[in-house]
Amino acid sequence: MTLVPLPAFADNYIWMLHDGAGAIVVDPGDAKPVTDALARGNLKLAAILVTHHHADHVGGVDELRNATGAPVFGPAGETIPEPYQPLAEGDSAQVLGLRFQVLDVPGHTAGHIAYYLPAEAAWDGTPLVFCGDTLFSGGCGRLFEGTPRQMLHSLDALAGLPADTRVCCAHEYTLGNLRFAQAVEPRNAELTQYLAQCQALRERGTPTLPSRMGTERSVNPFLRSREASVRAAVQAHAGLDPQAADADVFAALRQWKNEFR
Repeated sequence: MTLVPLPAFADNYIWMLHDGAGAIVVDPGDAKPVTDALARGNLKLAAILVTHHHADHVGGVDELRNATGAPVFGPAGETIPEPYQPLAEGDSAQVLGLRFQVLDVPGHTAGHIAYYLPAEAAWDGTPLVFCGDTLFSGGCGRLFEGTPRQMLHSLDALAGLPADTRVCCAHEYTLGNLRFAQAVEPRNAELTQYLAQCQALRERGTPTLPSRMGTERSVNPFLRSREASVRAAVQAHAGLDPQAADADVFAALRQWKNEFR
């Protein structure tokens, strides 16, 4: 199996996973990068996985399905171009011999899901998660439809995956996210090292993704909002009570990021 991020629009990645003959694509907001990659590799599209309903994730679904006949899997709680197989927590999607476990991760949208491939199901023994716009490297998605409490719960679920899990986010937001993370935790040495690593990758025109869950737990303030250093920074920035609830700290952290320049 080969994992490939296909650039789309300004900063999207459409993830493709293929075995040299068949391919899976995740969140094809645009059909062209996918059809070009299929043609280059002489690949047959076996399935389309969708994490949420936003146009930059589903815009190419109809064209790809009509051209290839590939089945579409997506969140049961959202409106996805029909026909598709609706999925929710506890369901699975089996394609190309891989069984993806479905996780409910609302917050960015109300019915957002993620696709998790555990180590025992992965072709190389390394787990993988397609997390859409819930989790980014160094950040998380905006709360367009969900609540801070929902997003915190969703990020907790993702953070609980094994440390070596490949984190396949849908946007190349890493450098901006890490600059914000440094404003929150300027003394985080692992964050400083990771930022330098990612800057070097981008200077070479290389994606910063996939990240690893262990890295995200060390550098991502949205996975670290209960850490004393992050709580103290948020309290100082937003004037929160030191005894503020976890969800309130998370909400203030997300608002800080929304306004960060």
